Amino acid sequence: MSRFGNLGHRLYQGEVSFDFVGRRKLWYSISGVIVLVAAIGLAMGLHLGIEFKGGSVYTVTKPGLSVAQAQDVANKITHDSTALVQKTANGEVRIQVSSEEKIPASTFIEGLSKDLGVQTKDINAQVIGPSWGHEISQKALLGLVIFMVLVTVYLAIAFEWRMAVAALVALIHDLLITIGVYALVGFEVTPGTVIGFLTILGYSLYDTVVVFDTVKENTKGITKQNKQTFSEAANHGLNQTLVRSINTTVVALLPVAALLFIGGGLLGAGTLNDISLALFVGLAAGAYSSICVATPLYAQLKEQTPEMRALAKKVAARREADAKAAAEAPADAAGQAVEDEITAGMVGQRNQPTGRSRSKGRPSGKH
Repeated sequence: MSRFGNLGHRLYQGEVSFDFVGRRKLWYSISGVIVLVAAIGLAMGLHLGIEFKGGSVYTVTKPGLSVAQAQDVANKITHDSTALVQKTANGEVRIQVSSEEKIPASTFIEGLSKDLGVQTKDINAQVIGPSWGHEISQKALLGLVIFMVLVTVYLAIAFEWRMAVAALVALIHDLLITIGVYALVGFEVTPGTVIGFLTILGYSLYDTVVVFDTVKENTKGITKQNKQTFSEAANHGLNQTLVRSINTTVVALLPVAALLFIGGGLLGAGTLNDISLALFVGLAAGAYSSICVATPLYAQLKEQTPEMRALAKKVAARREADAKAAAEAPADAAGQAVEDEITAGMVGQRNQPTGRSRSKGRPSGKH
């Protein structure tokens, strides 16, 4: 068995334990700082794609055409550098022009055909109006709200409302971090990005539900004993699923990292960046929130109930009594040892030979 697998076995058996729930203030502080930085980036504004703000998309098919060449020509036509040029996966060049540029599509196609040396039939134009982009934005937001509501209702029915609240906070935590990273990095937000957002929310929810299910099993009938508190039992359940969560996250991150850093970075397939960045950041944030946000928050909410407060008092009283007994045990053992020594000495004295002392008071038998 590998060391990591052995660690997972020891975590499951409770031989090793990381106190995630007990250090919840530390995790809350770390999450607060990350979310604050993400909020600052979000306040700076998102780089919305053309599907949301409207504009024109021109796809040019020409072997050997580079992004730099197409960017120079687009800047010449628009008289600025607002056009976004990307290389697609099949080798075509995609040029996006905002609706703020009041340039007719026919004029732009003629300029591209002349300066790039391609025929107009090799240039595909797609015009998207601002109203369509506004409608897409509203539908994306509505879908996100419906998703959150359904998640909350499901968890409240399947588990309890405290778990639903903790899971919802974790989902919002992951969403804010991912959107904030998009704003800070300056990546374009496209419909693919929205798909990535919904995907990472589903993954984060799945990981959280797995942990919650283990915690639910560990805390069943917990008030009938006085050896551990609810937070300790929840932390044990979290440790039991820790290695599984790490393995699942690493396996999921590997192909996404390949898309982001190799496909989008080294190979220049910029169209992969919108969804791969959302998946990469969201998967990492989802694993973190499931371990360090959702479960500690749920345990904190649960500890506020009268039953768990009474349990905590019973556990504290039991441990205080055990500590007192353990402290008195050495003293009792020492006293018993002294008593045994005294008793052994007295027995030894009684068993000593007394022939001489008795012979002094007896007649010798001689006349």
